[in-house]
Amino acid sequence: MSTATTAAGPAVRVRGLVKRYGHPVTGHLAVDGLDLDVERGECFALLGPNGAGKTTTVEVLEGHRSRTAGEVEVLGQDPATAGLDWRARTGIVLQSATDAADLSVQEVVRHFAVYHADPRDPDEVVEAVGLTGQRRTRVRALSGGQRRRLDVALGILGRPELLFLDEPTTGFDPEARRQFHDLVRALRADGTTVLLTTHYLDEAAQLADRVGVVARGRLLEVAPPDRLGGRAALGAVVSWTEDGRPREEVTAAPTALVRSLLARPGLLVDGEVPGLQVRRPTLEDAYLALLDSAGAAADGTGASPEHVPAPTPRRSR
Repeated sequence: MSTATTAAGPAVRVRGLVKRYGHPVTGHLAVDGLDLDVERGECFALLGPNGAGKTTTVEVLEGHRSRTAGEVEVLGQDPATAGLDWRARTGIVLQSATDAADLSVQEVVRHFAVYHADPRDPDEVVEAVGLTGQRRTRVRALSGGQRRRLDVALGILGRPELLFLDEPTTGFDPEARRQFHDLVRALRADGTTVLLTTHYLDEAAQLADRVGVVARGRLLEVAPPDRLGGRAALGAVVSWTEDGRPREEVTAAPTALVRSLLARPGLLVDGEVPGLQVRRPTLEDAYLALLDSAGAAADGTGASPEHVPAPTPRRSR
């Protein structure tokens, strides 16, 4: 059953979000005038270092935390005043693990299924998160990664229109992470909007239609992963060894440069260019450059976050 909706407008609309802890004027500023749109049916990854304001922002969107100022609409309603019908349309996977120590995986999932009007089949959900082999295992006997998979199972059980995933693959082994990525892709294909926070940049690059980088409570940039920080316009770093010395060049035409190296007299060794590497800027390069620029701006030593420069590709070592 598809969760797609014909409702107009983005799934998430935020304007001028401010959150202070403590005194409303002098307290700690966790979110500082953040604007954000998440379109219906997309997977949006929110990136940022610890303390950047990601989790606070997501908790406001989920209706779990009040805001100090700003406008917030999630699925067309204000989370601060939305009722149970609205909550039934969202799914949440928090950072903390579910605690139902004396129940089995199968019992937990079947128990929570009764709270939803149109739940997914519990056995199918258990299989989808890779816990079929542990379906009769009590929660207290699960590993950390298996408990995390159970959290994901409960988050998707009610066929949510919008799914919040707060660092969902923490503790997953590579195979479990791959299975989870397949699950997120299947949910998106079914029309589910996904808002993901993660510290795994490769995960964001693989899953997200767009990524947003948050630092010091502000949204620095939103773009598709391959365009963040001007990645699409940056050249590749071509490095090689010549006359016993390392050489490298940044170029927008790496194929042409490699051809010229292949034709250079005396350079080839057994038909190969010594030490040849071609490296394009990664999402990590763009992400770190944005954070560096934001930090420099906050210290008064660089450009403002609204005008961060395109990142320079990190050199191969």
